[in-house]
Amino acid sequence: MQSPAVNQAMDILKLLRQITEGQDTIPVKLDKIMTMIVREMQADAGAVYLVVDDNYLELFAAAGFNADIAHKITLRINEGLVGEVAAGRRSLAVVDAWKHPKFAYKPEMGEEKYKSFIGVPLIRWNRAIGVITLQNEKPHEYSRLETEILETVAMVLSEIVSSEEMTDYKNTLIKDRGQSERDKFKGLSLSKGYGLGNAVVHRRRQSVTKIFAEDKEKELKRLEVAHTRMNNDLDEKFNSTQLGIGEHTDILDAYRMFAKDKGWYKKIADNVGSGLTAEAAVERAYEDMWNRLSATSDNYLKERLHDLRDVADRLLSYLSGDIAALSPVESDNIVVVAQTMGPADLMDYDYNKIRGLIIEDGTPTMHVAIVAKALGIPVVAKIKGIFDEIKTGELLAVDGNSGYVYIRPSLPVQEKIKAKIAEKAKLAAKLAELKNLPSKTKDGTKINLYLNVGLSFDLDYIESTNADGIGLYRTEIPFMASEVMPDVERQMSYYKELMDRAGHKKVVFRSLDVGSDKLLPYWSNVGEENPAIGWRSIRITLDRRAILRKQMRAFLRAAAGKELNVMFPMISNLAEFEEAKETLMIELDKEKRRGSDIPARVNVGLMIEVPSVVFQLEAILKQADFISIGTNDLAQFIFACDRGNPRLTERYDVLSAPFLKMMQQIVAAANEAGVFCSVCGEMASNPIEAMALIGLGYRNLSMSGSAFGRVKSMVRTLKLEDIEDYVKILLKSNKRTLRPQLIAYAYDHGIEIY
Repeated sequence: MQSPAVNQAMDILKLLRQITEGQDTIPVKLDKIMTMIVREMQADAGAVYLVVDDNYLELFAAAGFNADIAHKITLRINEGLVGEVAAGRRSLAVVDAWKHPKFAYKPEMGEEKYKSFIGVPLIRWNRAIGVITLQNEKPHEYSRLETEILETVAMVLSEIVSSEEMTDYKNTLIKDRGQSERDKFKGLSLSKGYGLGNAVVHRRRQSVTKIFAEDKEKELKRLEVAHTRMNNDLDEKFNSTQLGIGEHTDILDAYRMFAKDKGWYKKIADNVGSGLTAEAAVERAYEDMWNRLSATSDNYLKERLHDLRDVADRLLSYLSGDIAALSPVESDNIVVVAQTMGPADLMDYDYNKIRGLIIEDGTPTMHVAIVAKALGIPVVAKIKGIFDEIKTGELLAVDGNSGYVYIRPSLPVQEKIKAKIAEKAKLAAKLAELKNLPSKTKDGTKINLYLNVGLSFDLDYIESTNADGIGLYRTEIPFMASEVMPDVERQMSYYKELMDRAGHKKVVFRSLDVGSDKLLPYWSNVGEENPAIGWRSIRITLDRRAILRKQMRAFLRAAAGKELNVMFPMISNLAEFEEAKETLMIELDKEKRRGSDIPARVNVGLMIEVPSVVFQLEAILKQADFISIGTNDLAQFIFACDRGNPRLTERYDVLSAPFLKMMQQIVAAANEAGVFCSVCGEMASNPIEAMALIGLGYRNLSMSGSAFGRVKSMVRTLKLEDIEDYVKILLKSNKRTLRPQLIAYAYDHGIEIY
């Protein structure tokens, strides 16, 4: 007697055979197959994804989801639950898919109401060629019996999708799309956007062949000339470009500091003195550093090793003379192709002509990708072998939104990319029109929008956005860009320049925030195992009080006659805030006794970044004039999650009930105490996250200049009363993330979240 599993499987296979032997076209057959399987398995929805190349899966048929979504959903191998099934080539059953760390939400699919998930791979010749999935609205623990039935069905379905008929259908799809799959590559998008241009292949240095020097003095002279030329060129490149404000400018300045590092140069010179050629001496200095630091788990030091490799390669190119021969393509539209690149390498090209960047080896945190993103350049990475595939001068199309690269794109693909570029330009023009419009919600509530500023000499966003002021000035940048500790007068010149550019608008200075991933070249690294929670920020400046006193003096003098707002970062308890505040007040009293011009008003605040201060908030709010939440560190500490760890980037979300409840608690306490409260972390720069913050009660947001227009557009299309009511409901949820619901809410209510 056969088991129930075998009987049910036999019934499904019989129906499967009837459908496949019919006269319908492949798309109709696939739709019928999925409808039948969903019905027979008593599921609420199902889909079949097929591997189109070695990089991604495409949805070919579905039942129970939004209509007409076939061929509109793609997933990278290992992306989401479906990608996990394909990558692991084994079945996966989940009671609540939304809580699974690998879950990837696709809003266009319409899967909001489904909880449970089961996926089974379609295997052919020991290789995953697709995935079949089922989903249920209610939490459901799939039994071993159900899994075995679906696995049996998958075996037969694998034969069907490997048939000649299916192959012909795929070829027809490719032909209709107007692009050969051989010339279409799927990678990882590091910066969104679209680009069309001629390829420029970025060549790496040649290996060092001559090791020992014949003339030490001659080699030292060559090294000195190359090193001087390199630094002069870097200064010229970085100082002559308008790169905006933000992390990318921090990166470029840190790179420039690395290139000028006297200790590194001395090691190279000493190696020449020992008898090596200048080229071999550069390599030896790098190898010594690599041997000491390559085993570290510290992300900051790892990034510094990448920077050092780039600087070493750059110096080698100056020594060899290769730096002059970069772009043989005469075109106003270029796409740079590289195996890997440093941030300064991108500046070797006219970045106004760069329409895309393709990197064979790359990660979201690599510095060149961050700089390219700030410049609005789409970046696609992680396409194995593409560096050798592309030839200089070939026409390339880059789709940074979905991660595609097209070599010699067909006319239909070219037209599609051009249309997307025009659409983006239209959006940019629309956002520019918002400059002189008030940042008010549809029901008339003013939301104050401020800027986070990185470099004092590049403040164009103040005028271009018409922001309400500067919500965060990162004062550590001048310290990091200097070879010695800047004195009071030099600091004052930086701060006064910012005050003058801001005019009557509010400016908030953050006291020196160094340590962790921001080390100063003239301070020795203490080599902590956990620098993010170690000796950093206010902990350093309270221990080295002279540094803090000098900075407070510079603040006071720069703001003479104006309002001064100073906030202290990384405060862990009330006592730390009292110490820091007292230091400022002592310096204020000294300035008064000297008869110096002083600010018309001094406001003292702190950043809420460490969870412990939330438990002392009532006492702190009695002494603070304002608070600002640094959501980056606060989320990192709340979730005990290293935000720089790629394995954890999608595991925890600030748009989850626990984090939002804490944010609500903070703003409610501040409002009750009558204390100004703002958010200056990354949450304020993301329209959907900023929308949630407004729903929680926040009325002051500080963000990057590049995000300003998108957040303002969201504010002006938002109805405050509705979002407040909706967020209250969402906070009762136990889901891993509330992001899908908030995105769906925005779409349903016409809220612009570009």
